[in-house]
Amino acid sequence: MAISTRMTRRTLFAASLGLLAAPAILREKAEAAVTGASRRMDIMPLPEINQFKLGSYRFTVVRDGINISEKPYETYGTNQDPETVRALLTANFLPADKLLNGYAPVLIDTGSDLILVDTGFGAAGRARGLGKLAEGLKVAGYSPEDVTLVALTHLHGDHIGGLMEDGAPAFRNARYVIGAAEYDFWSNTAREGTPAEAGHKAVLANVAPLAEKATFIKDGAAVAPGVTAMLAAGHSPGHMVFHAESEGKRMVLTGDTANHYILSLLRPDWEVRFDMDKAQAAATRRKVFDMIATDKIAFLGYHMPFPAVGFVERQDGGYRFVPKTYQFDI
Repeated sequence: MAISTRMTRRTLFAASLGLLAAPAILREKAEAAVTGASRRMDIMPLPEINQFKLGSYRFTVVRDGINISEKPYETYGTNQDPETVRALLTANFLPADKLLNGYAPVLIDTGSDLILVDTGFGAAGRARGLGKLAEGLKVAGYSPEDVTLVALTHLHGDHIGGLMEDGAPAFRNARYVIGAAEYDFWSNTAREGTPAEAGHKAVLANVAPLAEKATFIKDGAAVAPGVTAMLAAGHSPGHMVFHAESEGKRMVLTGDTANHYILSLLRPDWEVRFDMDKAQAAATRRKVFDMIATDKIAFLGYHMPFPAVGFVERQDGGYRFVPKTYQFDI
């Protein structure tokens, strides 16, 4: 009986300490929920990924990072009055003077191939919180060695930065598919001493070492079973989009055909600073998104709001972006 009494007293004593501590813990949690404070300031968030099925193919979209910039009208609608650009952003519930840009490489698991489309910033972007593709693949259950094919929409730095890691190929078992016109332009020494020189050097560092394992393609080329390429030039000289189809389900990976879901889609004729041939880029936007709207198919745009997948319908002389929800889950 004495033992039982002592245990009961200890249990009651411990319980009383727990009851006294509980409000403090609850208060701390409540304060953290309101303020976002945490005792574990060293915890790094996992990379964002989104996975879905297209027929029998499994897609994994990775958010390689985000970038916030000022004065959107200096990038989009450069042939418009800045107030017109600001007004369109405000009308669509967006900040008029700041722009958030995301980057979305995608992995397509066909069952026979593991295809990576574009590679993000890689190591060069990590100091700025970018270059999260490799971490994202790991979270999704893949390793860089699993990738069998890397297909590049074009050769701008935010698409090719992840090709090399510590001076070696990041995807050592992969072969590569690259637009012939794109590679010919950027690898040509004629770019030296021009505004394209920085891009030329990036291609020599990241793409040229892989040329022996690359297939250089033209419009209409087969990339892999169910995946074909279409030339969509303007943003860059040999920019490509990729059509993916499985079990009657279709998606177009549009790369940088449109770079903002309002400023590029709703106003496809507005000029964009990063488009090398602005008139051709605008014509390409209309061609590609007219097709997507007419066929009512999904698209994945590299800079669309994460997870960068949606649909478009014609509206107000342009296209309204409709983000995906559960279409691919049922």
